[in-house]
Amino acid sequence: MSTEHQVINDIKVNNKFYDFIDQEVCVGLDISAIEFFQSLSNILANYQDENKILLEKRSELQSKINDWHRNNKRIDQKKYKSFLEDIGYITSNPGEFNIDVEEVDDEISQVSGPQLVVPITNQRFVLNAVNARWGSLFDCLYGTNVIPNRGSMTTSFAHNLQRVNRTAELACEFLDEIAPLKGASYRQITSQVKYSGTLIFNLDDGDLATLIDPDQYIGLTESGNILLKNNNLHLEIVCDQERSLHKSGIFDVILESAVTTIVDFEDSAATVSDEEKIHGYRNYLGLMKRDLNSTFTKNGHTISRSLNKDKKYIDTNGEEHTLPGTSLTLVRNVGIHMRTRMVRNLDNSSIPEGILDAMVTSLIALHDLKLKINSKKGSVYIVKPKLHGPDEVKFTIDLFESVENALSIKKNTLKIGIMDEERRTTLNLKACIYEARSRCIFINTGFLDRTGDEIHTSMMAGAMRCKNLIKEEDWFSAYEENNVSVGLECGLYKKAQIGKGMWAQPDQMREMLDNKMVHLEAGASCSWVPSPTAATLHATHYHRFDVMSQQQKILSKNQKPNQDDLLVIPFLKLADQLSEEKIINEINNNAQSILGYVVRWINHGVGCSKVQDINHVGLMEDRATLRISSQHMANWLHHEICSEKQVIQAFKEMALIVDQQNKHDPNYIPMAPKYDCYAFKASTALVFEGTDQANGYTEDILIKYRRKFLEANQIT
Repeated sequence: MSTEHQVINDIKVNNKFYDFIDQEVCVGLDISAIEFFQSLSNILANYQDENKILLEKRSELQSKINDWHRNNKRIDQKKYKSFLEDIGYITSNPGEFNIDVEEVDDEISQVSGPQLVVPITNQRFVLNAVNARWGSLFDCLYGTNVIPNRGSMTTSFAHNLQRVNRTAELACEFLDEIAPLKGASYRQITSQVKYSGTLIFNLDDGDLATLIDPDQYIGLTESGNILLKNNNLHLEIVCDQERSLHKSGIFDVILESAVTTIVDFEDSAATVSDEEKIHGYRNYLGLMKRDLNSTFTKNGHTISRSLNKDKKYIDTNGEEHTLPGTSLTLVRNVGIHMRTRMVRNLDNSSIPEGILDAMVTSLIALHDLKLKINSKKGSVYIVKPKLHGPDEVKFTIDLFESVENALSIKKNTLKIGIMDEERRTTLNLKACIYEARSRCIFINTGFLDRTGDEIHTSMMAGAMRCKNLIKEEDWFSAYEENNVSVGLECGLYKKAQIGKGMWAQPDQMREMLDNKMVHLEAGASCSWVPSPTAATLHATHYHRFDVMSQQQKILSKNQKPNQDDLLVIPFLKLADQLSEEKIINEINNNAQSILGYVVRWINHGVGCSKVQDINHVGLMEDRATLRISSQHMANWLHHEICSEKQVIQAFKEMALIVDQQNKHDPNYIPMAPKYDCYAFKASTALVFEGTDQANGYTEDILIKYRRKFLEANQIT
């Protein structure tokens, strides 16, 4: 036995990991490290084989689909659907039911708002995200392109008075819209008074004004800010005549913003080494124990951050209350296809990392179950990605129950968020929710992963459209509509979140404001944003639009998308008219996207990056974006839309661009001109081996080359 591991029952546990569980996680809990690992050994004995069988089922189904497409060059939709039903890819409908999930926090069941996703490995990012429950609207308007940064409005110097006034004007317009005054505008106010429980504003003409809806006034914060409520979201108006540079005297508007945050062990995190994985677990422990902190240097100053305290306020009756200072935190575990060597079987084989995540994150969450600070209702919220169909959902639910038994947790405490991001889950979404009906608190679309799986599943069928045109196909609109309609049909209204995917351009906030309202109009009660700033700006959508009312309207119409549209494969069309120039541009774009992301993953262990695209526009990228880019390129290569020579040339040319885009990073390792580094090799492997990667996932290749990099640089 290696001295780095110790044997407990039928498993070998890394000593550093054992010490972490023993000396940090179990302190203050009614379970010892040895008891925990004994339970883990038992759970692995019960679930490892089933985990393997489910993955083999995926491969078996894919093999049958590949053969069908090879034998059916022209697709008859009825025959295709019948074939998918015959092989069990499409399962039977469970009939009518409503989820019966209990003890769900209001942030999930009653409040619609922005949702952040943040890599658990970055303490600073985690704290920023969880603390983004509240955000300054003034800062977000002033500091982004919502107000064009040009001419007299430039931010090139501090406190541009014209820009400040434009910021205040936009904030006043927003307040006039969501909390209007009788016969007046917020531009006119000079001060406020509270009289007999009623909020009264003094106006600049000497008159008085009150809220049209006086029930929106909740009270005053400790600092005297006006606390209002709209669409179940709170906001503070900061009135300060001395500090304000606007005639209204409004110094700021503080919005309840990121109502929920997903801390992520999956697509946005890179945890290849044991130390990286333990670091992620340690950060999650800090969240659950409420002692997470980070110290860093910025502009020569040392800055320390910790979790925000709850907000206190006095209501209209003079009674003191509190509001959460931080987001409700959900944790995303890895998928069932991932494996880890931090815990091994006795034969030194790796174990399913998803099983380990379920056990460890639940163990850590015991701290919050005692404190009841994150979840006031005493629940643990686990988002599960990359599940393929109802059998895998059932497997996860059974696993959760076993974890609850092992840790002496009340049944159904572990709730599940189901990522609707794989084709087999979309086609069987109702059956998936049925299997999780007592635990489901979340469903969410994931366009990039869903597209990656769409391409891979139909890899042998034909060449796909250009990446930016795939969204125009019938399957995509049917997919988005299906997620909402099925969710509402299953009783998620005011019980669970229905979410939509990420806005990927963190610097383009004007565009986000112009475009992201469609998610609310579609019935989504939460939608992903890439930053705290984006969360505050996106919160204005939820103030302006009542999602719960929209969901009621959708329910009353009882309109369902055409399920057959979900099976329409986004083939390349004659009308696309692919010239050689278009082909080169497309593969260049894919190659640049792959390289820009992979080079940071391999060399720095960064799982989520703002990567400049071929036009130098910053895009938030994670393994989902990598999956679609690599699978699209592999598809075109397989169907000879492009050649191997063209692909290699694209990667070499784009490596030069990526090197140039990163030239100011002192830790960056250039890929050109040798093109023999692990990052470049991994990038090309993702394409040339793309058709053979299970479901088009990228992890196996990324982990292989990341380990090579760590070993070569003697990093443990």
